[in-house]
Amino acid sequence: MADCMYCGKPAGVFRKKHRECDKKYRAGYQQMVAIATAVLVNGEQGTDLDSELREIARKSYHSESSVADALIEGWERAVDHFLDDGQLDEGEEQRLVKYARQHSFSQEQLDRRGAYSRLVKGAVLRDILNGVVPQRFTVEGRLPFNFQKTERLIWAFKDTKYYEDRKRRTYVGGSQGFSIRIAKGVYYRVGAFKGYPVEQKERVFVGSGLMAVTDRHIYFTGGGKSFRIRHDKVVTIEPFSDGVGLHRDAQTARPQYFITGDGWFTYNLLVNVSQLE
Repeated sequence: MADCMYCGKPAGVFRKKHRECDKKYRAGYQQMVAIATAVLVNGEQGTDLDSELREIARKSYHSESSVADALIEGWERAVDHFLDDGQLDEGEEQRLVKYARQHSFSQEQLDRRGAYSRLVKGAVLRDILNGVVPQRFTVEGRLPFNFQKTERLIWAFKDTKYYEDRKRRTYVGGSQGFSIRIAKGVYYRVGAFKGYPVEQKERVFVGSGLMAVTDRHIYFTGGGKSFRIRHDKVVTIEPFSDGVGLHRDAQTARPQYFITGDGWFTYNLLVNVSQLE
């Protein structure tokens, strides 16, 4: 007979835990997350949150590491709550930053499910909407782009998949015709024609690479291609769930597609950066 993994008392034959103990364990964690989230959302920073969560953890068979996990998940849920309306105000950002510092959470801990990145993206868009060129994105080393003097980097997307729409011409209704022998070694072909041309558009994957957005240009390098596009040369920006499509102001320009993995942010970034003076 095995003991319960939670309370340590006999659990019965072929059982590792009591149903009641497992229920209390799960409910305890969700309660800790809910309290941590409420403290952030409601701005109740004066409460002794850590002590309250440790007491809940003790009563529901949780370890100290579960308290830290619940604090982080509460922070993640608060980020999503603040971004639910598409904007992050300064008070909300300061509240989140203060909470993270109080608990000494690292960027890596807060970004384990991408919440920290979503927070920074929200702050970047707020800066741009306020007419400020964001300086929140940093890179290690040098980027493979020759930025112009005073040009400022706003964001970079790694592993961006780049596609182009290209036209392929085929001929329909062609015929080989038939030959009539006129003399030895001389033939005349009757009815041979190529048919009429039909152009078909196809989306071609060019390659994966790095896409960077500055206050003046969009840059890309990868798949044997490197180029930059001025913001004021973009006629339309088409949003997708995982990227954007661009149409430039040039008669021979092909539609271009950049799959960054975050279409909402990429679209809002490009649309609003183009409005910066």
